[in-house]
Amino acid sequence: MRFAIGSDHAGLHLKNLLGGHLTEGGHEVVDLGTHSEAAVDYPDFGAAVGRAVIAGDADFGLCVCGTGVGIAIAANKIRGVRAAPVHDVTSARLVREHNDANVICFGAWLIGPVVATDALDMFISSAFRGGRHIPRLEKIAQLEESP
Repeated sequence: MRFAIGSDHAGLHLKNLLGGHLTEGGHEVVDLGTHSEAAVDYPDFGAAVGRAVIAGDADFGLCVCGTGVGIAIAANKIRGVRAAPVHDVTSARLVREHNDANVICFGAWLIGPVVATDALDMFISSAFRGGRHIPRLEKIAQLEESP
């Protein structure tokens, strides 16, 4: 799988750890930054990851900021992105199975590296279930078209 990854300064270390884990697992990683601890704005990196996924430059995205929420909100502003903050393996599985999430988001202040790695592995190994979830995703797509 190809992953676009991005973080702000608060998520830099967790992003780097998870990016390394992906690479070790045989996945292709495109690191869209940030690459230093200098303060930056998470919307820039959430949007960059979302755009890479929608453009087909990556199969999935991975975003990290302090809480995982702000960067998810930014990524979700890109039409077609379904970015979800996760906190454990259960939430990682459910966002794939029920929401067909294409961007996983982590809060570096809220989750440790072992739990984050396990959650990422679960995200990768889980698949969208379709069925009753399809009409719900269609409704979300319709919302993207409304003012």
